[in-house]
Amino acid sequence: MTDASRHVVIVGGGFGGLYAAKRLGHAPVRVTLIDRRNFHLFQPLLYQVATGGLSPANIAAPLRAVLKRQKNTEVFLGEVVDIDAANRRVILSDGSVLYDNLIVATGSGHHYFGHPEWEELAPSLKTVEDATRIRHRILFAFEAAERETNPQERSAWLTFVVVGAGPTGVELAGTLGELAHHTLRDNFQHINPANARILLVEGTDRVLPTYPPKLSARASRALARLGVTVRTGTMVSAIAPDQVVLRSGDQMEQIRARTVLWAAGVQASRLGRVLTDRTGAALDRAGRVVVQPDLTVPGHPEIFAIGDLASFTHQTGQPLPGVAPVAMQQGRYVADLIVSRLEGRTRAPFRYKDRGAMATIGRSAAVVDLGWFRFSGFFAWLVWLFVHLMYLIAFGNRILVLIQWAINYFTRNRSARLITGESPWPPRH
Repeated sequence: MTDASRHVVIVGGGFGGLYAAKRLGHAPVRVTLIDRRNFHLFQPLLYQVATGGLSPANIAAPLRAVLKRQKNTEVFLGEVVDIDAANRRVILSDGSVLYDNLIVATGSGHHYFGHPEWEELAPSLKTVEDATRIRHRILFAFEAAERETNPQERSAWLTFVVVGAGPTGVELAGTLGELAHHTLRDNFQHINPANARILLVEGTDRVLPTYPPKLSARASRALARLGVTVRTGTMVSAIAPDQVVLRSGDQMEQIRARTVLWAAGVQASRLGRVLTDRTGAALDRAGRVVVQPDLTVPGHPEIFAIGDLASFTHQTGQPLPGVAPVAMQQGRYVADLIVSRLEGRTRAPFRYKDRGAMATIGRSAAVVDLGWFRFSGFFAWLVWLFVHLMYLIAFGNRILVLIQWAINYFTRNRSARLITGESPWPPRH
């Protein structure tokens, strides 16, 4: 079948889904992109929204605007609740859509390792709402400390615990250090924000455990310069509204803290379980669908799972990391594979081209691992800035973010420091 009546349905407008849709823009197919949000979110910069450096609109682009020039593409705002693989139908909460090929790219969410009750106490960073919620908690903590007269309570408000020292945790903790030591300087009359205690907790033996040890050590030193205390080999045992319990070996420690932020784990979206129930596909421990070398679901060559939803182990024996470049490359590959099939051509299995990894640690500091070359410091930070600007989908967003970063750099100010939503005042005893 080679005419444009062939229907490709893409579920999810993240990096994988959007890159697949864009790649199919001139293919002889009809494309329907379904997402429960009307925008593409640049998740790698969410931590800057959470710390007041950027506004949500700076890192989001309306899906209809991104795809408006693709005449073969339509966008549906809707929530997929089920998949009828036998009849090739996607079931929405308010209808259904037929497909010839289905690309499921719904990403991942929070994972609290058997403690779902921690989610309310220690928010994670996956959505715009998560980011504004975290921003609320961080900024409100300083406001509450300003009014608190009890030294122990004030200390609890000024103690921040970030759980997980992967790239998100390191970037969040480093930016918190920038906020406390520079941005908020001289903003308060009764507290010194620089007295804030910032703990970065990691269960393995070093920060950025997937990076080379030398870069991890440099990241630790950069964090220390920002006033961040790194606690490796440490796990969280309990979280309460005003404290967190840490375990290091056989030692337990209770820390009074009003703000705990979660960056320790992710779980694939619930559509992974749906695909398993409807197709018999296997799931790994993180809830990801175990896919074939061509990213198809076993037994269903018309269904693809990509990005954070897919467990692809055929290249190294280990699942590919849940990072944006993996999803982007998989989205493009699947789009090309669909076109190749229409033209009667075969295609080699998917292979991920790892172009490196990078993380920033506050102002003018970052670590970059290109495999063949590893470096850190100011130049690494410039590379990080450039790469993230180029990955932003909308040109207007690139300009806005560049201007905002320039203002933040020269003034050390963060203009998006807004406390939104209800603000419960600290209880008085």
